[in-house]
Amino acid sequence: MATMSEKILANASNNDKVSAGDIIIANIDVAMTHDLTGPLSVESFEKIGAKKVWDPSKIIIPFDHQVPADSIDSANNHILMREFVKNQNIEHFYDVNAGVCHQILPELGHVVPGEVIVGADSHTCTHGALGAFATGIGSTDMAMVFAEGNLWFKVPETNRFNIEGKLKSNVFAKDVILHIIGKMGADGSTYKACEFAGETVKNMNISDRMVLCNMAIEMGGKTGLVEPDDKTKKYVESRSKKPYKIYKTDLDSSSLNIIDINVDDLEPQVACPHNVDNVKPVSEIDQEIDQVFLGSCTNGRLEDLRDAAKILKGNKIAKQTRMLVIPASKEVYSKALDEGLLKIFVDSGALVSAPCCGPCLGGHTGIIGPGEVSLSTSNRNFKGRQGSPEGKVYLSSAAVAAASAIEGKIVAPE
Repeated sequence: MATMSEKILANASNNDKVSAGDIIIANIDVAMTHDLTGPLSVESFEKIGAKKVWDPSKIIIPFDHQVPADSIDSANNHILMREFVKNQNIEHFYDVNAGVCHQILPELGHVVPGEVIVGADSHTCTHGALGAFATGIGSTDMAMVFAEGNLWFKVPETNRFNIEGKLKSNVFAKDVILHIIGKMGADGSTYKACEFAGETVKNMNISDRMVLCNMAIEMGGKTGLVEPDDKTKKYVESRSKKPYKIYKTDLDSSSLNIIDINVDDLEPQVACPHNVDNVKPVSEIDQEIDQVFLGSCTNGRLEDLRDAAKILKGNKIAKQTRMLVIPASKEVYSKALDEGLLKIFVDSGALVSAPCCGPCLGGHTGIIGPGEVSLSTSNRNFKGRQGSPEGKVYLSSAAVAAASAIEGKIVAPE
């Protein structure tokens, strides 16, 4: 009997069966690199003497980290990557107007169940929400994938989080994953596949499942996974024409560790500086804030914007606080525009920017200065992550972010 990860990796390595701990060579279905990690991948690709990528139809290159170009260096990186795309006939290239890589890949049909997906970005595990084995790799490893179309893996053990209970009205998937990370610790699932299951997950939409899988890496996970169901099939089939295979975990698998989580009494959670596993209930935090960031590959989707807009509608952001709203993709931006969400944000005093990663990695948009405090819906709050190493970053759901923007301090949405 086997886990989802074992079954997917067995199929990808042309084996009848693999077990946790095995070293295998797996064929890659999708390889993604972006404007920040891509140049090193291209440089390494050329250094090993490779001339042509193994399959230009399976490589995805979006620009999202430094867009529009914010320096001569980033402009040069964009030029380099555009030339690589042209010379290698890469079919799926998305320039500065497309959005964040982990949002646009599933949106545009590049992710289906049963695939092995690698990305030169640690939060590639997001795509496991659709039942794929998706993981981040280094830029030099990506060069080898470009050249050969395969990569070695150690088959991971699995932590399966069996999440039961009904979430309160002001509690969201972000609170669930922050609670789990706080419980497990930053190294609590090191090199393990993190499966999210149970009635709570079954009741979640695809957006919420992406939140869970996105942050699997924050407890050391190799990947995050949700078993595909009818919601998965509906999402995938409305966006992709690729064939797919559905794999599910056998509960008697020898490498499976089941961890029960009940969320009936869970209240909104916040990750405090400077570690993602430094998690506290919002009721225990008394902190004024200078900036609120709503966006990123964790919580920049349409559902997140709706959650925040419900709270912000008819209210004003506190005078001492600024709020930056960055939809995760062009599609999200367009739908938010059609629904009037962006007008709500602007009327409340927020600044709405074009789809990109924004301040999530200390980018050109919305970084904080020394001594400033940011409340962010993104996935990391390490020192210097959003600008000055003398600043502080807290992490929360979109709803907590919106309520806190109105109050000028971290509060629960009521």
